[in-house]
Amino acid sequence: MKQKAMRAVSAFTRIELVVVIVIVVVLASIIWPVRPLAKAKAVRIGCLNNLKEISTAYRLWAGDNGDRTPAEQTVAKGGWGDLLTNANQGAICWTNYAITSNELGQSPKLLICPADERLAAAGFGAHFKDNAHLSYFVGVSANDDHPLSIQGGDRNLGGGTKPDPDYGFSPKSGKGNDVALPISVPVSWSLRMHSAGNTAGAGNISLGDGSGQQVSSVSLYQNWLRKTDPTTNWPAGHIPSSPSIRLVFP
Repeated sequence: MKQKAMRAVSAFTRIELVVVIVIVVVLASIIWPVRPLAKAKAVRIGCLNNLKEISTAYRLWAGDNGDRTPAEQTVAKGGWGDLLTNANQGAICWTNYAITSNELGQSPKLLICPADERLAAAGFGAHFKDNAHLSYFVGVSANDDHPLSIQGGDRNLGGGTKPDPDYGFSPKSGKGNDVALPISVPVSWSLRMHSAGNTAGAGNISLGDGSGQQVSSVSLYQNWLRKTDPTTNWPAGHIPSSPSIRLVFP
């Protein structure tokens, strides 16, 4: 009987083992920081997609309601425009979204950005009567007749060039904020949501034509805010001294 030849099994030398460990460590140091960045990017895209879905809901609603958005249409015809003839309507920002619940597919999850600490409502109706389940502000004078008008965006927007550490114009109390934002003054995304670790500030907006944009604080001011059409239908006694847009924050 012939004996099978035994193969010599080679093992790592100590130096080779050290080299392999070093390579693994170096690769891990390169790949590991990319994972949170990739996750943050995915979250921001998901948030932007929500805004696009909301814009689609506006257009569907307007198609059945005189080609006007909920903020433009009267209460008698299903909108909330009459309420906006009064100032300081931030507390009822949620009304804008409750009106479009059918067009949103009865999905309140679309109203929460994945990067927000707020949670989606269990449903519309009795579960949806305040701003506690909202991530997005409303540009009440935006429509598709003005494609570059700012229709909505992440609630963590604030004024000036110094980022707010919290949520900017959107208060923790949930009482909302009715803001006259001058189009000639810089703005900044707060340090919450997409701006975490981003000194340039980061956020999303939707426009009157139904599109969405990822913007930094600077690009929002230079490329969009300065070029948008100012709001003209201000409440009596509350007309800003300089051209501005009216944004209602949850």
